Amino acid sequence: MSKSNKYDESSVTVLKGLAPVKERPGMYTRTDSPTHIIQEVIDNAADEALGGYAQNIDITLNQDGSVTVSDNGRGIPTGLHPSEHVPVVELVFTQLHAGGKFNKKSGNGAYAFSGGLHGVGVSVTNALSKRLEVTVKREGQIHHIAFAGGEVIQPLSVIGKCAVKDSGTEIRVWPDEHYFDSPNYNLTELERVLRAKAVLLPGVSVTLNKYQAADGQLQSQKWYYPNGLKSYLLDLLNDANTATPIFASENYLTEQNDSDFNVGEGAAFALTWLEEGHVPSESYVNLIPTPLGGTHEAGLKQAVFQAVSNFINHHNLLPRGVKLQSDDVFSRIAFVLSARLLDPQFQGQTKDKLTNRDALKLVAGMSIDPLELWLNQNIDIGKKIAELAIRQAQIRMRSTKKIEKKKGSGVAVLPGKLTDCESEDIRENELFLVEGDSAGGSAKLARDKNTQAILPLRGKVLNSFEVHRDQLFGNAEIHDISVAIGVDPHEKTDNPDLSGLRYGKIAILSDADVDGAHIQVLLLTLFYKHFPKLIETGHIYVAQPPLYRVDVNAQGKSKPARKFYAQDDQELENILQRLNLEKVKESAYSISRFKGLGEMNPDQLKDTTMSPDTRRLLQVQIPDNDSDETKNIFIKLMGKGEAASRRAWMEEEGDKVEADI
Repeated sequence: MSKSNKYDESSVTVLKGLAPVKERPGMYTRTDSPTHIIQEVIDNAADEALGGYAQNIDITLNQDGSVTVSDNGRGIPTGLHPSEHVPVVELVFTQLHAGGKFNKKSGNGAYAFSGGLHGVGVSVTNALSKRLEVTVKREGQIHHIAFAGGEVIQPLSVIGKCAVKDSGTEIRVWPDEHYFDSPNYNLTELERVLRAKAVLLPGVSVTLNKYQAADGQLQSQKWYYPNGLKSYLLDLLNDANTATPIFASENYLTEQNDSDFNVGEGAAFALTWLEEGHVPSESYVNLIPTPLGGTHEAGLKQAVFQAVSNFINHHNLLPRGVKLQSDDVFSRIAFVLSARLLDPQFQGQTKDKLTNRDALKLVAGMSIDPLELWLNQNIDIGKKIAELAIRQAQIRMRSTKKIEKKKGSGVAVLPGKLTDCESEDIRENELFLVEGDSAGGSAKLARDKNTQAILPLRGKVLNSFEVHRDQLFGNAEIHDISVAIGVDPHEKTDNPDLSGLRYGKIAILSDADVDGAHIQVLLLTLFYKHFPKLIETGHIYVAQPPLYRVDVNAQGKSKPARKFYAQDDQELENILQRLNLEKVKESAYSISRFKGLGEMNPDQLKDTTMSPDTRRLLQVQIPDNDSDETKNIFIKLMGKGEAASRRAWMEEEGDKVEADI
């Protein structure tokens, strides 16, 4: 990667206090322990190494509960910001949206590839810390600044001199235990993150120093992987019995072409197939761990399925009557995936899941050719992989037949408006409860008829919060929902029979507007009150269709026309900011607002809301410690005698609502 990117006072963009973080820390970080706010500091050091500017990252768990993170990168700029007239190092730690990771395409940004575009990382760390000290070596001088609770208590000053070539940043953090469930760091998670950084940054040394509680001796752990992903996957496998050798590949765009992607974007991965046992897998985006996966994993899955399917078809290996699915190929794969994206978009500030839809296309496109080449150069290995995939398909088909036989004696007549799926394996079946017949029509055309069923609902479902179970079936919509899913209404204290359940996922799919939100609440009320076991066992989901579409005209031969989807105003703002940074004129793009699902054509609905690879589907969960609070909220919102408390609540909280009229 080029090291010509300038990193000085003008590299940092300010978007404007830390009070929101202290008010609701859970919106910005995980609050189970201070581990994640320390990871934000580690991520910054890793971004310096990713850019090629740092070779050492050292983390020390001090005896007083503080943590020190240091790197030998360029050092955070210490001069005044050109427009804010405040030292840049102070801005980075005191403004929510300040960082060197925004201007990625204009050439003025400090980082091309980094963990995210939120710009809230280390400022959140500072807000949730009793004290934070920064020492910067830069341009022959050693600078120091200290904060308490996010406020400057020792202004930036020069405390010494150093060699001009000696540069870097040292940050010491004292987390405020007031904001966390436990003051202790999750050492296992921290070690896993640090090891992963070393793997994904071949040639970079990562060291963890910690004091032993017994004797106070300093113990050091060092990770250094010159061979990268392949050696890391071997470590993860821990002598597991692999069916194939490890295949590793690294593919990044080296020059601009006609695609939507930029130089440096791409993916590296290492994978192998296992016969049995636990199958380890890890994925990363710009060095950020993504434990919940996302679209980059979906891209690798698609590439592997396509490559193996092509190999099986080419060699005519598929037995008659066997239909291969992607999970048959991918379920026994152990892998480590590292994607590199210019503008990664994550689900939430904790960055557990990647949501860029174009990441699927990028990773799949970059990975399929090397996989196919490897399979065709190693015919015996390819046939072994084909045998494993076919065996998985046969096991799946046998279990489906068992389910079919069990359900054959059922007497319930399915609703006439239900468009059912072909498969009867509830591990893969999905039912979408869709608002309105027009949206239902689009959803029927957008679905995968093998695994996805559609039940359109006419009008708004009855508020069932105070309806007795025996009276429920007087409402046709509730009757149809119950018959379609194959489970009878029940109480939380019952032990209901779920053996008739026909779908593993039941997804509420409504418009992304006020009416859609109302229908969503009515259906959630129905499941909360009368089908609580389905929520408890993780079968209820909420689909998230987009509210806006941005159509960008072609920008000459090198940039074809593009489409972006935004779920809300904030995502729309991020897309427009990205186009502005690309210097796309306002006249070169148009913004459409979907009035409802029925306005989407089937391809758009499939790509944004229904395809498992690119959709956003949120699982409905009620944490054990929040069950009483959840019940009180439902009573307040849905109870018939609660009009006065609803009004009082709206008067008190109404100013916080983002109205969509």
